[in-house]
Amino acid sequence: MKIVIINGPNLNLLGKREPDIYGSLTFETYFDQLKEKYPKIELEYFQSNIEGEIIDKLHEAGFSFDGILLNAAAYTHTSVGIGDAIKSIQTPVVEVHISNVYQREEFRHQSFISPNASGIIVGFGLKGYELALLSFLKD
Repeated sequence: MKIVIINGPNLNLLGKREPDIYGSLTFETYFDQLKEKYPKIELEYFQSNIEGEIIDKLHEAGFSFDGILLNAAAYTHTSVGIGDAIKSIQTPVVEVHISNVYQREEFRHQSFISPNASGIIVGFGLKGYELALLSFLKD
């Protein structure tokens, strides 16, 4: 099984950025723990602060991976292009958010990702990525 995690803008600062919301663990450390816990899954990680690079990665992975875990971060609420990219590919996408976006500012309640995602995980911290990953495992 081949899964890619795609993170959007500012998530490269996890561990430093607003630890009261996002925690103090870096994503790289968490990703290493995830790979260790699921050695039979081929996991890749991609992060970009640039919308077009995220779209390009979705296109690249969208016909050859078994699953995509996408935290588009702020682009969730603004990017019609990322939403359209998800609609255009075959690989299922699970939308992931570290914080509970529905407990935050109202503009975060809108998602251009959700209508095209196979599922949504919000508010479970970094554990949300593992929950999304588990959704791709067969019984």
